[in-house]
Amino acid sequence: MKLRIIWLGKTRDPWIKEGVAEYSGRVGRYLPLAIDELKDEKDATFEEGRRREGERLLKQLSPNAVLVALDERGQQLDSVRFAEFIGKHRDSSTAELVFAIGGSYGFSDEVRARAAKVLALSAMTFTHQMVRPFLLEQIYRACTILNNEPYHH
Repeated sequence: MKLRIIWLGKTRDPWIKEGVAEYSGRVGRYLPLAIDELKDEKDATFEEGRRREGERLLKQLSPNAVLVALDERGQQLDSVRFAEFIGKHRDSSTAELVFAIGGSYGFSDEVRARAAKVLALSAMTFTHQMVRPFLLEQIYRACTILNNEPYHH
């Protein structure tokens, strides 16, 4: 299974870049990983920005990709259940599992409709920048859980 993460907007803060580099390297030991950074909309109305970003994101998906949209209003899973979710896709021959992190406008209705699952990392709201290393750490944690490694206590 190929794992892909798509996010909108450049990663700006050095500490976020470091976290992304650290955990993408760790994840890459378990699954092929690609990260795509798409241009975000800066000077658009809320609805227009969300629509444009959604169109851009959807164009990146292959027809058989399983899309997981990260959104604060999505379903919350603990780390073990998240690992089970990833393991289910790995074991059922999902070709590509794609996690999408929206920009500051959130996701369009079209992206939500295309998503197989909408997940929240927490009931708290994080910036779309901060979610990047948090998601990668949770994917790494899931990989160690699936491999019965001691990272997750």
